[in-house]
Amino acid sequence: MNQINYEIKEHIGIISENKNGWTKELNLVSWNDNDPKYDIREWDPKHEKMSRGITLTEEEAYELSIILSGEFEG
Repeated sequence: MNQINYEIKEHIGIISENKNGWTKELNLVSWNDNDPKYDIREWDPKHEKMSRGITLTEEEAYELSIILSGEFEG
C-alpha cells in the first residue's frame, strides 16, 4: 500500500467530538504535496490517525456554504 502524506495547512474548526476524544474537523489539508483542499474527517487527538473523509475544492466548499446557508435560514 502506498503511503499517503499530508500536512494540515490551516485548522479551521471542530465540528464535534466523540467520547474517545476523536474530533470531526474542518481543515485545509495538502495531500501528497498537492494544493490544499477543504477537508472534513475525524482525527485522533494527536492528528496521527484519521477516518475516511471528504475533500472539497474552494469552489465546492463555497457551493456547500450556499446550500447550508439556505438550509438553515429561518
